[in-house]
Amino acid sequence: VAPNLGVLVAGRFVQAAGSGAMAACAMALTASVPPERRPQVFAGFGATMAIFSASATLAGGVFTEWVTWRIALVLPALSLLVVPLCLAGAPARKNSGRSMDLPGAALLTLTAMSFLVLIQSSALALSTPLVVATAAVLVLSAAGLTWRTRGSDSSFVPRALVADRVFLKAAVIGIGVYGGLFAAMYAVPQLLVRDHGWSVLSVGVWLLPGAVVGAVLSRLAGRLTAGDHGNRLLAAVSLAFAAALAAALAGSGVLLLILGASLGFSAFSVTQVFTTALMSGHIEPARRGGAMGLLNLTFFVGGGVGSATAGALAKSMSLATALGVVALFPLIAALVAFTLGRRTP
Repeated sequence: VAPNLGVLVAGRFVQAAGSGAMAACAMALTASVPPERRPQVFAGFGATMAIFSASATLAGGVFTEWVTWRIALVLPALSLLVVPLCLAGAPARKNSGRSMDLPGAALLTLTAMSFLVLIQSSALALSTPLVVATAAVLVLSAAGLTWRTRGSDSSFVPRALVADRVFLKAAVIGIGVYGGLFAAMYAVPQLLVRDHGWSVLSVGVWLLPGAVVGAVLSRLAGRLTAGDHGNRLLAAVSLAFAAALAAALAGSGVLLLILGASLGFSAFSVTQVFTTALMSGHIEPARRGGAMGLLNLTFFVGGGVGSATAGALAKSMSLATALGVVALFPLIAALVAFTLGRRTP
């Protein structure tokens, strides 16, 4: 019901905060299930993520074309309907007993926000003074966050977590996969609509097979996490995703574009399943929720970096070439996944 663009953007800020909290809570709840139920729960979690993410373009296109774009904006509110069902089955456990580090949370928020704004400064056409001010905020907030992290292990970003090699590798994998997916979802619809004359509805329909593939692979990943082969599946899917994006360097063929976006959804869902399973067995229960929240934040910042990179590169080269360059994101994720097995100490 926003009457103007200012109110609409302000509402999107609030909605983004809520969506981020929803995603973090979903990962934390999934990671908290008993070990004997994890493969089944992870499989369903990944399949749901794959289906909804891959069908989002079609749903948005249907509402925009047939009804109004305003309905498409409030689709995330549907997740509220499922919250009571999730809470009913959530395990009861004690938290760490420590109070929330609000200054640390504020510093982390400022660091992430200023970083994302700064890397998109060219696309946003920001003035030089504003860019300098944003850079200053980034440096100061990052320095403050580093100081708080080093000073205490009870900070919002725990020192032990930052030094945890498994957590850092999982973060790099998520950044690579999300960066590639966000870049693909920025570039692929534009290329199909602009260069090949497709409608938004056509793009959405052709992305649906990716939802099916992603659901199947995520269910497979949910079963494999009980052993030590989940990282191999993730690495293989990420490598295929990177190859499909890199093929755009030779031209933006329709099949390659659809394949690249579809593999991106598959890599996205498998990443969710594998990293959630990995952290659920690696992080102690009292710290698990916070760790999953930080991991989720890192993933989405990586996604923002991927889309911003594609947008910035498109100013000096073709959009298809920029998409091919961004293939480095999932390629790095694949290489790291090969080194991260279930038994990594």
